[in-house]
Amino acid sequence: MNSPELSSLQRVLTCLENKEPDRVPFFLLCTMHGARELNLSVREYFSKPEYVVEGQLRLRDKYRHDCFYAFFYAPVEVEAWGAEVIFFDDGPPNSGEPFIRRFEDVKKLQPPDVRNSACLVKVLTAIAQLKEKGGPAVPIIGVVMSPFSIPIMQMGFDNYFELIYHHPMALERLMQVNTSFCIEWANAQLEAGATAICYFDPVASGSIVPKDIYLQTGFPIARQTLSKINGPTATLLASAPCKSILPELVQTGTAVVGVSAFEDLAEVKAAADGRLTVLGNLNGIEMSHWTPAQAEEMVKAAIAKAGPGGGFILSDNHGEIPWQVSDGVLLAVSEAVHKWGRYPLDWIDR
Repeated sequence: MNSPELSSLQRVLTCLENKEPDRVPFFLLCTMHGARELNLSVREYFSKPEYVVEGQLRLRDKYRHDCFYAFFYAPVEVEAWGAEVIFFDDGPPNSGEPFIRRFEDVKKLQPPDVRNSACLVKVLTAIAQLKEKGGPAVPIIGVVMSPFSIPIMQMGFDNYFELIYHHPMALERLMQVNTSFCIEWANAQLEAGATAICYFDPVASGSIVPKDIYLQTGFPIARQTLSKINGPTATLLASAPCKSILPELVQTGTAVVGVSAFEDLAEVKAAADGRLTVLGNLNGIEMSHWTPAQAEEMVKAAIAKAGPGGGFILSDNHGEIPWQVSDGVLLAVSEAVHKWGRYPLDWIDR
């Protein structure tokens, strides 16, 4: 017998308790697709919070998924520091030239004022409007870049890794400034109406830095930062593997971990052992080439691996659906979740 129909928020909360809700919750973390719905360029779409709100409302109505995603684009944060943002017609906006050009610049670096930064205020306005128009039944996901990972956009890969290994005092100063900004930015989104915060931290992955470096740097930074965010958090490593640092992620206090497409969902869920809800792990790049039938098979396989017992949210493996993924594939993903994700999952051979 199927469970009674729950709201999206109830469904997600039940899942987070490692219980089986009425069906597997799923997040289609679409950002740019809202521009397509409104027949706008990506640049124009992100120019007004009203466009993003309307895009998110239409996308959720179309795909029947379980959240509003208040994420504009990753470099919106460095834009607040005065950095350049480069827009594309068929992909996410990227950061331009790093604004920290010398290690000495870190000494005088000051965080931007979140509530007086035009680009960040647009995001906060969008969250407030989604809360007003979407109601309390749908989770609103806010996003921050971790203090440990945002330096990639602030100063570039090469300079940042030199800083990590050879300039400990400058690294400490940069982490202090970034942590202060991250906490203020996350809490401003929660105050505007966000339900939870996605904490993007790709540099934490063992595929980016050795674990011993992470234990000395990104791990204590995450624990400090997340402890001061006034709401639940999900940690996403933006397609990078998470399994090697799962015990540390548990200790940061995060509630959800994003699983890479290069990892086995069942193995990660078993390793999490109920301490973290797993989210993932449809391959967003490959998704752009799927047929609807392939989309159904991939969804079905993911549910079979991680769905039993709850504690699983179906999503992509990165935290942003590529522009090139078609409406037909996303509709197929939605149909498959509604078909195969109903609890109890009696069709799985256990």
